[in-house]
Amino acid sequence: MTAQHTELRDLPSDLKQEFLPRHVAVIMDGNGRWAKRQGLPRIMGHKAGVDALKNLLRCCDDWGIGALTAYAFSTENWGRPTEEVDFLMTLFQRVLRQELREMMKENVQIRFVGNLSVLPLGLQKEISHSMEETRNNRGIKFTVATNYGGRQEILQACRTIAHKAQQGLLQPDEIDEATFERHLYTEGVCDPDLLIRTSGEMRVSNFLLWQIAYAEIYITEALWPDFNRNEFYRALCAYQQRERRFGKV
Repeated sequence: MTAQHTELRDLPSDLKQEFLPRHVAVIMDGNGRWAKRQGLPRIMGHKAGVDALKNLLRCCDDWGIGALTAYAFSTENWGRPTEEVDFLMTLFQRVLRQELREMMKENVQIRFVGNLSVLPLGLQKEISHSMEETRNNRGIKFTVATNYGGRQEILQACRTIAHKAQQGLLQPDEIDEATFERHLYTEGVCDPDLLIRTSGEMRVSNFLLWQIAYAEIYITEALWPDFNRNEFYRALCAYQQRERRFGKV
């Protein structure tokens, strides 16, 4: 991956560059089921899922897609078995440490969104370090939603705006969509054009509820660790066949 390309490496000829999504969001579902089908413990599914995410990030950059947001851990995921949650926290921290040099080399700007304050301290430090190190990178914007919930994000934005109004820093009639968006975790990143969910589940699971208002949604039966370039190509083909009207005729 590089900041800019003289050509889009490996972009299939039947995909039109000018109609690619600017921002792709993914709900990475099916790691546990993938591991079970392989006769492996669930944690091996999560390891395979990390590889799938790295491959998708590289593919997005190769094909000229400027932003990727991945749903890594929801506010509801704390209800999973303690051993699995502990493994995931350790996995996130280890992967960040191992991949930082590569992200710097490939000009990736990484950002974490969600309620990060309750994450293990070691992981918080690794997140802060990786965000600080890559903040000036001008390549693909890679957002990782961790301890994230869409309703939580909207409530937090409302509280912040209400406090500003209470202090006289903001008048009620000044609150518009642009104002609201500036108080979301995702400020500075355009809304997703395409939302992909793997494993065939037909729900958005409290992910980017404000931001996906007009996103095209693509559901695939593929489990997340099996989501490769061919699967992504099929998702982009489906996306380019749709007519996006944004509520207009």
